[in-house]
Amino acid sequence: MKNLSNRCAVLVLLVAATTLAAGTRMKLFPNLQPAQTLTYLIRYQSDKNVKTESTVAAPMAPNAARLDAHGLLRIEVLDVQPAGTKKILHARAKFLSLDSGAWPKQHGDKKPVRDTQRSDPEAKSVEFTISADGFVENVQGLDSLLPEQQQAWQEWAARFTLAWTFPADGVKLAEKWKSEQPERAEAPIAGLYWERESAYVRDEPCRATQLTVTGEVSASRAPAESCAVVLTTAKLKQKSSQKDATPEDFKLHELRTMGTAKGTNEIITYISLRTGLIVRATEEARQFMDVVVATADGSNRVHYNVDATSHSEVLLVTETLSNQP
Repeated sequence: MKNLSNRCAVLVLLVAATTLAAGTRMKLFPNLQPAQTLTYLIRYQSDKNVKTESTVAAPMAPNAARLDAHGLLRIEVLDVQPAGTKKILHARAKFLSLDSGAWPKQHGDKKPVRDTQRSDPEAKSVEFTISADGFVENVQGLDSLLPEQQQAWQEWAARFTLAWTFPADGVKLAEKWKSEQPERAEAPIAGLYWERESAYVRDEPCRATQLTVTGEVSASRAPAESCAVVLTTAKLKQKSSQKDATPEDFKLHELRTMGTAKGTNEIITYISLRTGLIVRATEEARQFMDVVVATADGSNRVHYNVDATSHSEVLLVTETLSNQP
C-alpha cells in the first residue's frame, strides 16, 4: 500500500511538472556575445521556369535557371546591443568554402561540371546589422560575392532572423502566433509582404552537425541537447492592385506594371533551449508571379510568368573541414 502511494505521488509530480513545463514561456532568442564565432553549413537548390511574351527585348525579365549550392559560412559577432526585449546584432560573414553549380535552362543545354569546393584564402566578407525588428540592414560587401554565395547568405539570414519575429514575452508549447514582414527584395509588383503563422509544436533532442575529413555530414559527438521545434507557414501576399502594381522605382523609369505574385513557404526550425541558436532549419518554398511590364504610354509591353521552387537547409556546424580560424 505504501509503494502504491509512493507511485501515485511520483505520478502526480510528473503530471505537475509536465503541466508547468507546458505553461512556461520560453524566449527562443540567440544568446550571443561580441567576438563569438559560429559556422553554418548551407544547402540550397532552386528551379526557376520563366515564360516570356514580348515583341521587344526585355532585360528586366528573369532568366530560367537551376541553382545548386553548398557552402560553409563563418559568422563573427562584432557587437550586440540590447533594444527592449530584443537585441541589435552587428556581425561579419565569410564563406570558408563553396560547392556550387548554376546554369541556364534552355532546350538542349546540359548541366555543367560543378565547381567543387572553391576556397578563397582572401574571401570577401559581408558586414551587416540585424535590427531589433529583425530586418537585415546596412549590408556591405554582398554585391562582391558570387551570385550563389549571395543566395546562400540570404537563406542563412532569413533562417537566423526568425527569432526576432517571435512574441516579445516568449512562447510556450502548443502556442501559435502570427507576424507580418514586407518583402524587401526588388520586384516588379509593389506592396508584397509575408504573412507568417508559427507554432511551437514540441521539444526534441538535437545536435549540431559535424563534418568529416571527406566532407560527409554526421551528428556531432557532443552530448545531445533539447531543441524547440517551431513550424512556420509563410504566405506571400500583395497589397497593391492587380491592375496597377507599379513600384516607385519603375515609375521613375516611366514604366507601369500589372499582375499578381503569391507564394507559400514551409519552414521547420530547431532552436536550442540552452543557447537560443538555430541548430537546424529546412524550408520548402514555391513562388509564382504573373506580371506585365509596359511603358507609360503603353507602346511596348512584356508579359512574363515565373514559377519557382526551392529547398534550403541550414545546419549549425561544430567542426569544419579544415578547422579554419
